[in-house]
Amino acid sequence: MPTIITELDEVTIPESVTSLEAFRRWTDQDDFPQTGRIWWLRGRVWADMSKEQIFSHLAVKTECTVVLGGLVKSQELGLYLGDGLLLSNFAADISGNPDGTFISSQTLRSDRVRLIEGARGGYTEIQGSPDMVLEIVSDSSVHKDLDVLRKAYWEAGVGEYWLIDARKDPLRFEIFRYTSKSYAATRKQQGWLRSVVFGKSFRLTQKRSALGHPAYTLQVR
Repeated sequence: MPTIITELDEVTIPESVTSLEAFRRWTDQDDFPQTGRIWWLRGRVWADMSKEQIFSHLAVKTECTVVLGGLVKSQELGLYLGDGLLLSNFAADISGNPDGTFISSQTLRSDRVRLIEGARGGYTEIQGSPDMVLEIVSDSSVHKDLDVLRKAYWEAGVGEYWLIDARKDPLRFEIFRYTSKSYAATRKQQGWLRSVVFGKSFRLTQKRSALGHPAYTLQVR
């Protein structure tokens, strides 16, 4: 049985879940948890059943989905998917739900990714190497996002890894680009980060709303 990591709640992992393939089969079963974030990460199950913070996580994810999803749709760049996608990569030995995933039209037409149908019909999983993934750091995912997934996404051949940590002000926004040896951080130019994948520059800013809550704007140029 694999090592099980849980951050708050207990999760019952079937004895049969000892590999990525077994984990993928489990995600189609009725006993797979419908809440929380559960991954197969390089030989073990990682389960975080904590609730996502509204202003340091959900609000940031929503802003990215609106802006990036709109950009991809308006320019017909491919497919941008928010939270909920099951992404699997056998080379990196991972399977789970990124906070955001972009797959270009060129990649969709290639053998870099496969669309996988679920047990109950419809496409429920993407296998392979998307062009970009996004992760937003929470208190329970620091090691996973900053260390484990950064290495795993590189091994999976993901072109860009976007990382946002809005738990503190000023927030952290990074675009890591794929190189032959590892991910390299993109250098900021007056707060702007250039994305090779999108062919645009981005800046994420934070201010206080009229009610005093954090509000985020993802700018594009």
